[in-house]
Amino acid sequence: MRLDVIFKRRSVRAYLDKKIGDLKIEKMLRAAMQAPSAVNQQPWEFLIVQSKDMLKMISEMSPYSKIVSEAPLAIIALGNKDKMIAPDFWQQDLSASVENLLLEAVELNLGAVWLGVFPLADRVDYITQIFDLPQNIIPFAVISIGYPKNLDSNGFVDRYDSSKIKYEKYL
Repeated sequence: MRLDVIFKRRSVRAYLDKKIGDLKIEKMLRAAMQAPSAVNQQPWEFLIVQSKDMLKMISEMSPYSKIVSEAPLAIIALGNKDKMIAPDFWQQDLSASVENLLLEAVELNLGAVWLGVFPLADRVDYITQIFDLPQNIIPFAVISIGYPKNLDSNGFVDRYDSSKIKYEKYL
């Protein structure tokens, strides 16, 4: 992956009314599944949502998720308890997976935003209920995805801060 993809990644919350093709969805999922995971447990699963009715329902999850109703696609990252060999690390595994997905979205000229679900019980319960998820499946994040309305939404913003770097010891 080119470094510029990392530098261009931004949270994009406004999308064109344009469907995302299956090949692009598969590429994002392939990137997500290439993430590192503790003892290679790969506890992730993904729920693809394109139905306007279901996107509207997801948008009611929290005040921050309203934008999902305007997106052509949401991918819900799920943790499968049955795959958790090292259960203390599943959140790190899913975080790496979601970040890979977000970076691939940029590579595909898409915009996306990561909406947190876990560990907030009300959000976990809401997603679990609307999708009738089994007890072993934990909703981790909703990723809202679409073609950005603002073509400059993936512009570079330098976040490098040398004051946050320590060498050999903290002080």
